[in-house]
Amino acid sequence: MDAASVSIRLNPFKGSEGPQGAPVPWSPYGRILSERPSFTLDPLFHAGCYYVQDSSAMFVGHIFRKHLGPASRKLRVLDLCAAPGGKTTDLAASLREKCGDAFELVSNEVMKSRVGVLRDNVAIWGDPNVRVTGVDPAAFAKLPGYFDIIVADVPCSGEGMFRKDPRAEAEWSPAVVELCAARQKRILADVWPALKQDGILVYSTCTYEEAENDDNLEWAAEELGGAIFEPDDEFSEFGVRRTSHGNLLKAGEVPGEGQWAGALRKTAPQPEGRKNDLAILHPFGPEGDPDPDSPLSITFANEYPRVDVDRATALRYLHRDALVLRDAPLGHIVITYLGHPLGFAKNIGSRCNNLLPKSRRILMNV
Repeated sequence: MDAASVSIRLNPFKGSEGPQGAPVPWSPYGRILSERPSFTLDPLFHAGCYYVQDSSAMFVGHIFRKHLGPASRKLRVLDLCAAPGGKTTDLAASLREKCGDAFELVSNEVMKSRVGVLRDNVAIWGDPNVRVTGVDPAAFAKLPGYFDIIVADVPCSGEGMFRKDPRAEAEWSPAVVELCAARQKRILADVWPALKQDGILVYSTCTYEEAENDDNLEWAAEELGGAIFEPDDEFSEFGVRRTSHGNLLKAGEVPGEGQWAGALRKTAPQPEGRKNDLAILHPFGPEGDPDPDSPLSITFANEYPRVDVDRATALRYLHRDALVLRDAPLGHIVITYLGHPLGFAKNIGSRCNNLLPKSRRILMNV
């Protein structure tokens, strides 16, 4: 089996700057690179100009766009199992292109150890209409009929990751498949009340098991109330298979790793008792004055002086070193690289206090 490719997805709202490569057929901003650069040492990566994502995982974004429909009103979307943030950032770009500012995207991760990474990646991508939460899927039942679209890339037995992660192969067994299929049903049943009638569920895994893929989408349609969308052969020439209820990408047949995705429309009646307050989910909000995330936002205003630095200085900033910028204004400034904001510093004259969040610091030597 060939080695996995390296792919990125450019951020259209930050100029689509970044490494260039061959287009990913099902992703308008996906690029397959000829070799793997050091993303850690590229300031544009830390500025959110692109996101490193497997090309097969980008197929979920294609399914989402395919069923997005007309932007006639504000859309509410939930990315249910969102860490580390690849699909969330893909959905955010697709929604902003289709809806402008008329959307709300909730990015949720139940694993507390992964929420911090998700928050950082969402902040770096820079779309202000994305909110990060860290609750169990069952908590969304408090918002009956709230979401127009739910994307559920659920935990699975991980056959599609065998090439990339030897541990996934070592941990696989028929019992694990059975356990995962049951867990996936529970997740879908728990979140189902939050999807409005006629809303769309995009369901995906990174396994090849029918029990976790086609069978579970069919179970959701029959037991929860939905009509499955017919899959198509649009990308068959690029190795994408059609299954009973979705599309399968297998490592070795496509450039990336394994992925399965399908979708259905909810036909069950919308529950009563609708609530519209996301505060019940305890979303994480910005902290600090000024907000360290704000310079990375695509809507960031020019209220602070910007100081553009060279690559070496940008990397020292991202290493969270103190800088000396003698010609920079005193007070809070925004450090930029090629015009793209990286974050705040406070220039006190003799040095600049580095205000980059500790969680985003480059750990390797620069």
